[in-house]
Amino acid sequence: MSDSLFTPVSLGDISLSNRIAMAPMTRDRAGEGDVPTQLMVEYYAQRASAGLIVTEGVQPSPAGKGYWRTPGIHSAAQVEGWRKVADAVHAHGGRIVMQLMHCGRVVVPANRGFEDDVIAPSAIPCPVQVPGPDGTPMDCAMPREIAAAEIPALLEEYAAAARNAIAAGLDGVELHCASGYLINQFLNPASNHRTDEFGGSAENRARFPLMVLKTLAEAIGPGRVGVRISPGNPYNAMDPSDPAATFGPFIAGVDALGLAFLHVADMALPELDTLAFLRANFSGAIIANNNLKADSARALLDAGKAQAVSFGRAFIANPDLVERIAADAPLAKPDYALLYTGEARGYTDYPAYSA
Repeated sequence: MSDSLFTPVSLGDISLSNRIAMAPMTRDRAGEGDVPTQLMVEYYAQRASAGLIVTEGVQPSPAGKGYWRTPGIHSAAQVEGWRKVADAVHAHGGRIVMQLMHCGRVVVPANRGFEDDVIAPSAIPCPVQVPGPDGTPMDCAMPREIAAAEIPALLEEYAAAARNAIAAGLDGVELHCASGYLINQFLNPASNHRTDEFGGSAENRARFPLMVLKTLAEAIGPGRVGVRISPGNPYNAMDPSDPAATFGPFIAGVDALGLAFLHVADMALPELDTLAFLRANFSGAIIANNNLKADSARALLDAGKAQAVSFGRAFIANPDLVERIAADAPLAKPDYALLYTGEARGYTDYPAYSA
């Protein structure tokens, strides 16, 4: 009997050689101008045996940046940098999509190195501190409420970012709609106090996120667009209560768009079977994520609860994770103190397994 982890699958227009995906992880290794570096090329190429790589969060515009040394996709130099990444992954037989992450209100201005707006659905600051340039936790900036008249320009920024990702040779994009960033901020009542058509009811709060997804689908085709969610996740001061009510209208709208995949970080909520809820409301491919092991991931695939599975932390210290799972080899443990240092150490120096 074949191992479901190693069977091919198509997610929309993206064909994978196996069902193991690498989840998006911020690693803070971009260079000057937020351009991907040769170190990043090496890092992603090392992990290209994954059926699919979802990149770290990439800002679609300067205003989308909130963290130190995160890469962008809004300049010609950034496009060229990502082209080197995509070419290296493809040369190793892999597939790679770019996660588009606009931080919204989760911004430490010192991390940017330039002056720009801090925007959010409402003028409510994120109460959670985030690391500054030297790693010291710092207060987030006070955002301004984005005006409804500005929405079309923001949508075009997302469309341009998606077109740039495809121009750089990537296989698609994933919209980051989790972890308390801009799209999640619109969905969540803790950060969205608007009284216009983009706030109030769950249907209204889902309006802008769905407009972004529709814009991305129109820009590069729905079969190359995915979305990541994490219902019930309180990260960055989101209200985790009643995730079914918060996400229900959004998932219904996502289903109608015919996207490549829905990528979910399952929080193992006591009040909601997240995967069952999604399966009942979404007819497309699901990538399941969060604290999976090989056996639990395989069980989800075998039961039809997901069409692919993603691993995050396991890929940090195991660039050959796919081969290790196939060989039932032990997994190395990462040095978490080196996650965001900007150096090769703790990034590209983890060796492949040797028996």
